[in-house]
Amino acid sequence: MCGRNCSNLQGCAMKSIGIFGGTFDPPHAGHIAIAEQALKQLGLDCVYFIPAFIPPHKHQYTSITARHRMNMMKLAVSGRKEFKVSAIELRRRGISYTIDTLHAFKKRFPKAQLVLLIGADNLLQFDSWKSPKTILQLASLAVYKRKGIHLPSTKSTIDFILLKGRMLFVSSTEIRNRIEQGYPIHALVPDSVALYIKQHSLYSTLSHISRQRQLHENHRVI
Repeated sequence: MCGRNCSNLQGCAMKSIGIFGGTFDPPHAGHIAIAEQALKQLGLDCVYFIPAFIPPHKHQYTSITARHRMNMMKLAVSGRKEFKVSAIELRRRGISYTIDTLHAFKKRFPKAQLVLLIGADNLLQFDSWKSPKTILQLASLAVYKRKGIHLPSTKSTIDFILLKGRMLFVSSTEIRNRIEQGYPIHALVPDSVALYIKQHSLYSTLSHISRQRQLHENHRVI
């Protein structure tokens, strides 16, 4: 685990870094469990959570601004020195391609081993990603289970490590739906995130913002 100060990307000589990208809309207990398992199983120094600006395979905006997603992600990992949050894709804007993020991390950590954490659903469509062969040259793949997704029984043509341990099959979509319907979300998200959602009335039917306003606010995220 990373017990040293690694908040500055250029100021920490780490040997092994986990890269965990996603919309994190909102971040939940399942995301934290995946990162904890990766730290334990793979012996990583740190895991960087990287909120996407526009996910390549979704091409739609979330119901809340990038600023809110970034704030919630920071709250979710507060006090955990081994967990970091990077705004690299939010600052870069546009479609958040993994290959661009890996190049940036490799430039700043040239001697570190990068491990990309992805879901089983993403592994099945990995060949459709931008520059998949180069991604595999820059980073190893660690795959976590997703509910309803079954990996091929035969050996995959892509080398990857399957994350073991108990996974929490909870999704951000499920959480957003529960909030909109007025159901509780305790135990699904960190307490600090639940409080932030309540304070800002996020994901309720009244919280949706226009695409034009969202674009404006996303550009002012950090």
